[in-house]
Amino acid sequence: MIYDGIIVGGGHAGVEAALAMARMNKNTLLVTGNLSKVASLPCNPSIGGPAKGVVVREIDALGGQMAKSADRGQIQIKMLNASKGPAVRALRAQIDKLKYPRIMLEVLENTKNLTLKEALVDKMIIEDQKVVGIQLSDGELIYGHTVILTTGTYLNSNTLIGDEKVLSGPSGEPTTFGISKQLKDLGFDVVRLKTGTPPRIAIDSVDYEKMVPQYGDVEKHTFSFDGKYYDENPQRLCYLTHTSLVTHGIINLNLKKSAMYSGIVEGVGPRYCPSIEDKVVRFHDKDRHQVFIEPESVELDELYVQGLSTSFPRDIQESMLRTVKGLENVRIIRYAYAIEYDAINPIQLFPSLETKRIENLFCAGQINGTSGYEEAAGQGLMAGINAALKLSDKKPLILHRNEAYIGVLIDDLVTKGTVEPYRLLTSRAEHRLLLRHDNAELRLRDYGYQIGLVDEETYKKYLKKKDEFDLLYEEVSKFRVMPNKVNNQYLKDRGSSQIFEGVVLTDLMKRPEINKIDVLHFTKKVFNDDVLEQLEVKIKYEGYIQKALREADKMLRLEDKVIPNSIDYLNVKNISSESREKLIKIRPQTLGQASRISGVNPADISVLLVYLESGSVNYEL
Repeated sequence: MIYDGIIVGGGHAGVEAALAMARMNKNTLLVTGNLSKVASLPCNPSIGGPAKGVVVREIDALGGQMAKSADRGQIQIKMLNASKGPAVRALRAQIDKLKYPRIMLEVLENTKNLTLKEALVDKMIIEDQKVVGIQLSDGELIYGHTVILTTGTYLNSNTLIGDEKVLSGPSGEPTTFGISKQLKDLGFDVVRLKTGTPPRIAIDSVDYEKMVPQYGDVEKHTFSFDGKYYDENPQRLCYLTHTSLVTHGIINLNLKKSAMYSGIVEGVGPRYCPSIEDKVVRFHDKDRHQVFIEPESVELDELYVQGLSTSFPRDIQESMLRTVKGLENVRIIRYAYAIEYDAINPIQLFPSLETKRIENLFCAGQINGTSGYEEAAGQGLMAGINAALKLSDKKPLILHRNEAYIGVLIDDLVTKGTVEPYRLLTSRAEHRLLLRHDNAELRLRDYGYQIGLVDEETYKKYLKKKDEFDLLYEEVSKFRVMPNKVNNQYLKDRGSSQIFEGVVLTDLMKRPEINKIDVLHFTKKVFNDDVLEQLEVKIKYEGYIQKALREADKMLRLEDKVIPNSIDYLNVKNISSESREKLIKIRPQTLGQASRISGVNPADISVLLVYLESGSVNYEL
């Protein structure tokens, strides 16, 4: 049998890629070393967070799986930045790390067109610069029209504790060497990266009275737009504590014993998720750092110590933890470790996530230099979609930066590359007011339906919700609140000033004290909460949103200007040598992508635009 798609690796990227291809009616094979650990959470037992929570919503809008499984597996959920503007709001959920992989495996096992195989992959089969299959560690050959590498942190990986260096993937899982060596032999720029994880501690060894409880929201949030909340999910508390100057003293005295500072670490670590020793060195003016104590599973008697990622020897880890308030008598179940692994420089990818060197080979997840479950899942979904579209001789789905955080993520990777594990942040998105938690479905549901990942029933519900919003907006735009005694008393009770003449409800809602709840009061009608939320954002931020749309439209004009593959940048006169070098190396597909390359300045873009419009290049090649 020749498969349409072979996915190597069963992490968050691999699961989404496999499900996307199978649901798009492609005969798909997922190969992973341990099926019981598909979509595992080897580090933080959470999904979502700033920007990342919006990515999960985008995955759902496109027809992916992560949001639905996260809703089923959450043991605490809250809306971050709820008191701030809509551009920075996002859901974050604690996830049961044992239940979540079981949920995902159940989904995989019940998906048509998808075969699961438990095995290790040694290398790919390459013919005439095309991938045509894989070879397993036992020598078995399996052929496929496309291959998607989602190998996570398992490429040539080492785990590090103090001066110990062990050839191993996360949690003692076996690593693989063949793919990494083959990529180098094929001419790929392979980089060495590092990440880490904190210790896990016993639940009964913590003094919770000395910590601050962190509650989930009472409101029933869901990542998925289907809005199904699982009331049977047990909810668990998190706790906040802090390091102390004594903690920092132990760290500074023992820095050379840390794998990171002893010289045995080769990889570059994540800037935005540093180890505790890195935080103490970089932020030496801080007297303390936050430490969150988080549940890992209702089935486990252990807790995750967020904020104390480290690669110190075991005895130093114990001494350090016991200086944290509430952890004086802590018992460590599993020690923290750092892990270094191979990845590729992502500028070697097209925006479709297909590699430039080898046709029909796609890469997604941490192999592309990212960190985080959500970034991996978003890439896996897009790689699966684009592999399936290519097999159907259709254009790839490329999300623009004003359409999705997933678009920002992939564009950053393939345009700028990364020398450290990339983490998605709201600050990376210049159009973040357009990329909100509340409107992900409006932005992306049509794409999901067009490519076949969103079914007819789901799409009809979405269209109904859209119609409901249009009707509601029309109604509140016409509805006048009259200056009678009852209405003025209501406004006073809401902390708002009285009115002396009839006011259109949309104008009234622009007052900071008036929100979506007041729409229900004045109209005396019931509306879907998602629709009310979108209405409130649209009205209160209308001026800002219109400005953002105009700015995005300007950028889209550059995105529409295609740069043909046949262009020879040596023939483009009057651009700087640095720009020429970067353009030759990255070979952007559009003028918009070219404008975001570090070192390519606006003057060079203007020259390139004139060159393209002069007819000096053949667009048919």
